[in-house]
Amino acid sequence: MTKFTKTGLWAAGLCAAMAATSAQAVELRAWNIHVEDYPNSIALESFAAEVADKTGGEVTIKLFHNGVLGSQPDAIEQVRLGALDIGQFNLGPMGTSIPETNVVSLPFIFPGIPEMYELMDGDVGDAISAGMEKKGIKALAWYDSGARSFYNSVRPINSPADVEGLKLRVMNNQLFVGMVEALDGNATPMAFGEVYQSIKTGVVDGAENNPPSYESVSHYEVAQYYSLTEHLIIPECVCVSTRAWEALTPEQQEIMQTAARNSAQEQRELWQAREASAMKAVEAGGVTINKIADKGPFQERMSAVYDGFLEANPDLTELVNLIRGN
Repeated sequence: MTKFTKTGLWAAGLCAAMAATSAQAVELRAWNIHVEDYPNSIALESFAAEVADKTGGEVTIKLFHNGVLGSQPDAIEQVRLGALDIGQFNLGPMGTSIPETNVVSLPFIFPGIPEMYELMDGDVGDAISAGMEKKGIKALAWYDSGARSFYNSVRPINSPADVEGLKLRVMNNQLFVGMVEALDGNATPMAFGEVYQSIKTGVVDGAENNPPSYESVSHYEVAQYYSLTEHLIIPECVCVSTRAWEALTPEQQEIMQTAARNSAQEQRELWQAREASAMKAVEAGGVTINKIADKGPFQERMSAVYDGFLEANPDLTELVNLIRGN
């Protein structure tokens, strides 16, 4: 074999190796509804950076913030089908296609945020993730979206009697409609973007949401009573399409799983800071904030909501009991 032949073979082998390396590199597209400076978005940027670093650039994640790739329901479906690779979703809208995720939309299902962390990072999170995987989505980590409380333009809410007759906007989920009706209020599902003007014009008296959302869209300007019922604690997930997940090597999967969990710790810290600043801002804006001394009467009213849910979903009884410690 001549020197030139050897050189040619070596060069061909090098090109083949480079081509193989290039073929193994993958870019994953990730959907996110939040703006770039939101706690979730900042944590997702850390997630993407860690994956790229630890895989040596073999796996990169291109983040699309602010919902530019479509609505959340559409993005959930795209991740399920593998048309999108990654999504950072609230579990509330996933309930229509993944029954297990609807469990966390039951009112007062979690005693508090610390308990939610513990349960979602353990057996409860594993059970919900297993249900998601059957539908084409794998949960990598759980983000915090705070506790939702009622706010209105009429009066503080200290007991269920204070809800009676109030017209309150809720998300479009029968569980949330049932929750308000169980408190003798009038539930009005409507798009989030319509809430400010609807309160201002008296179409509704108020709504319910977490402190950062209440503050960031200026609902506190038209509804200055914020009552900390903390009736809903709905976690969010960093999710990957099972199709994209199964295309990764075991080593890449481990890196991505660890990076997602690390980002969750960062997100939770950022969220708590953002929540504290939001509460200060609305208080400075003249909002009357009241804590609920005894949530028992509210929780007792939810029996019909739970009974109806479990009657329709008897196979989820064990999961509900696991969360409630029964």
